Amino acid sequence: MNLQFLKKIRVIFSLIFFVSFLILFFDLSFSVQSKFSQYPLYLQFIPSLQKFLTTFSITSMGFIFIIILTLIFGRVYCSTVCPLGILQDIIIFFRKKRKRINYKFSAAWDKTRNTILIITIILLVSGISFGISLLDPYSNFGRILSNIFRPITIEINNLISFLFEKVNLYIINPLDFAGVNFFSFLFSLTIFILILFFSIKFGRLYCNSVCPVGTFLGILSKFSFFKIAVIEQNCISCGDCETVCKSNCIESETQKVDFSRCVGCFNCFDVCPSIGISYVSRYPLKSEGKSELIKNSTRRNFLKNIGIFTFGTNLVLKAQQKIEVYKESKIPVIRKTPISPPGSVSIENFTDKCTACSLCVASCPTQVLQPSFLEYGLLGIMQPRMDYIASYCNFDCVICSEVCPTGAILPQKLEKKQLIQLGKAKFVKENCVVYSQKTDCGACAEHCPTKAVEMVLDKSVNLKSPFLKEEICIGCGACEHACPTKPYKAIYVEGNEKHIFAQKPKTEKLKEKVDLKEEFPF
Repeated sequence: MNLQFLKKIRVIFSLIFFVSFLILFFDLSFSVQSKFSQYPLYLQFIPSLQKFLTTFSITSMGFIFIIILTLIFGRVYCSTVCPLGILQDIIIFFRKKRKRINYKFSAAWDKTRNTILIITIILLVSGISFGISLLDPYSNFGRILSNIFRPITIEINNLISFLFEKVNLYIINPLDFAGVNFFSFLFSLTIFILILFFSIKFGRLYCNSVCPVGTFLGILSKFSFFKIAVIEQNCISCGDCETVCKSNCIESETQKVDFSRCVGCFNCFDVCPSIGISYVSRYPLKSEGKSELIKNSTRRNFLKNIGIFTFGTNLVLKAQQKIEVYKESKIPVIRKTPISPPGSVSIENFTDKCTACSLCVASCPTQVLQPSFLEYGLLGIMQPRMDYIASYCNFDCVICSEVCPTGAILPQKLEKKQLIQLGKAKFVKENCVVYSQKTDCGACAEHCPTKAVEMVLDKSVNLKSPFLKEEICIGCGACEHACPTKPYKAIYVEGNEKHIFAQKPKTEKLKEKVDLKEEFPF
């Protein structure tokens, strides 16, 4: 049976998935991710498995569908759904435009790939997500986009916005850029260069030597119901299938196919002039003869999120700018516990399940989520943390909890999220300009969404200074971000190892009754 059409179907589906991921990571309106991310992320193998182990929900069983698909047709996931695999195919496509590549069969790197898979499984069973996050293809793809290409997109957006403003056009909002964590950028760049080098020189060698998902699905492929095989009666030994095989798994001389390394690109079907290679059943029915094998061979949300980002950020920046600080603070702020995102439950739960794919980092409207370095320890490197120097957590935002594909950040209702206490604000009196400069301030109290920071009169300086009510503090970092002191903040958030719930702020009732019958006073 002529199966050349399979390649066209594979290309269409892979482009749909790839474009979907580009939209997720490059959307600058911060409105697409929360509504759209669940669809392409559902079938990402390791994030889906991680989320299932966390929630045991039917909505996180995409990995089971991938396993079933692999047990029927082999590793079609690697060329159709996996964004890192599709990225390699795109690199190879443009490489071939420049010069034709003739691939040759090569031996499998079984020791390397099996060792990596065993280590990954041990780490997964042990609840250590560090090794998984380093090798998970989806997470590496996310980090490449988030740490290398998204900052470039923001700079281009701001350049276009600047040029438009010169001719009095204000149709594009400039975006603040919180910067990139150097280690995360360096790691992402290294992986990208490695992927680029492997793709150009060796085709899909990364998928068949390093990627633990590829190795695991390759083992399942050995038992798949259908497999790609050379049909001896039809094969004319032209060798075309071997020269286009990016996985180097077809040996035309012996007419053998190492199906455990086949990534299901279907290039061999596309070039075969005699239907000499095709899908065949691994377990043919007894009645089927050999000849049978030959025959069967939202605009509203957009504006809302943009508004949250630009309006909120500008308010805090103005608060920082209106206080003139001419004395440097002296007491260093040493945070004992980092702050994990709302919905992560605890530091331990978050670091165990996060694969550092950076989708929450790319989706965060205020950019308060930034890749960590050693804040969570060595095993938590590159996992997102709340960076209150860069920004603060918006009181009315739950996007990070809606896009997390692994369950490291669980979905939260807005009302519940607004009470989750990530940490507690701490006041360093010696650093505050009220005491160091004898200057009025109040930036921290002005931006606290729950009024956990209140300005009260200190008779010793005859000025109002911050008074903290920890029981209603949610640790959002608005006070710390707004604090104008440098180099050390006068107010900062100390993280909670386990998130708890803050008390609801008391609402004040008007003491005086309004007499509606009274004559209008003016």
